[in-house]
Amino acid sequence: MRLAVLALLFLAVPLLAGAGLARAAEPRATACAAPEAPAGPRLRVTVTGARRVAGNVTVTIYGPRAEAFLARRAYLARQRIMLRAPSVEACFALSAPGDYAIAVYHDENNDHDFNRNLIGIPAEGYGFSNDAPTTIGLPSFSDVRFTAPPGESRMTIRLRY
Repeated sequence: MRLAVLALLFLAVPLLAGAGLARAAEPRATACAAPEAPAGPRLRVTVTGARRVAGNVTVTIYGPRAEAFLARRAYLARQRIMLRAPSVEACFALSAPGDYAIAVYHDENNDHDFNRNLIGIPAEGYGFSNDAPTTIGLPSFSDVRFTAPPGESRMTIRLRY
């Protein structure tokens, strides 16, 4: 009996350690000024082209998993920046260089929701990393994915209405 318990522990410990490693490998992101900001790369995102100086611009960053892009609550970090000029800047502290994706929207009425009209067409401005085109529907993850290098990098995203 004692030998069986030891054998089980011997098998379970590597599995549990592996599960912990998998979670540790998941990227993290926060605002650069956050006390818990990782020491990794810094990404500065400038959002331009607001048609009206009202509400906020919401900047959301996603990690490398395509299935998480635009999925509800699957983002790494989100910043809502009050709009005081036609453009804003957000800074994200990333846990590591790698692949990320960004979606932004101009929340003109500041209701923290991306509003659409009765037939589903966006009523507020939006944009994506790489200024990915959105002629018919949402862009694919491969169109918005970019690689954040070590150190500091910058990206500009233009709002579309």
